[in-house]
Amino acid sequence: MNLDELIQKYSSSTENQRKAIFSTLFIAGNKLQTLFDNHIPEVSLKQFMLLSIVRQSKEQLTFTQLGNLLGCSRQNIKKLADVLMKKGFVTIQQSPHDIRAMCICPTEKVNDFYVNDFSGYQEKLKYLFEVYTDKEIETLFILLSKLYAGIENLDRRATNEKK
Repeated sequence: MNLDELIQKYSSSTENQRKAIFSTLFIAGNKLQTLFDNHIPEVSLKQFMLLSIVRQSKEQLTFTQLGNLLGCSRQNIKKLADVLMKKGFVTIQQSPHDIRAMCICPTEKVNDFYVNDFSGYQEKLKYLFEVYTDKEIETLFILLSKLYAGIENLDRRATNEKK
């Protein structure tokens, strides 16, 4: 079975399209992670995403806050941070707002990485979106933003069912 056959099979109903969208999100995530991990060996895609958020944040974020942003547990953030600390990208410090919480702080190596190492790959990322028009990019952005609302809805319902 090829991609065209799968698209044809799942385009017959809204229910099938929902299944296809869900599967596509999972498969696309795996493919992007594999591509990224194969082309930028110094950090994994998950480490990169953590570095991106830490680098862009105006304030120090705790492991819990970062986990919420990245959609993973505090423990996963700690594991990623430990690896990044060993590689010299971050330091781990006590939160200035909560003595029980730990924060991740970028080192100068993070800026060097983005300026020197990642900039070349960032140029290649344009290939991912060159198949879209500007209007399609805008629509995709809106729909993916709305997907977060759907994920939050699913999470709320799952949480309520546990109670």
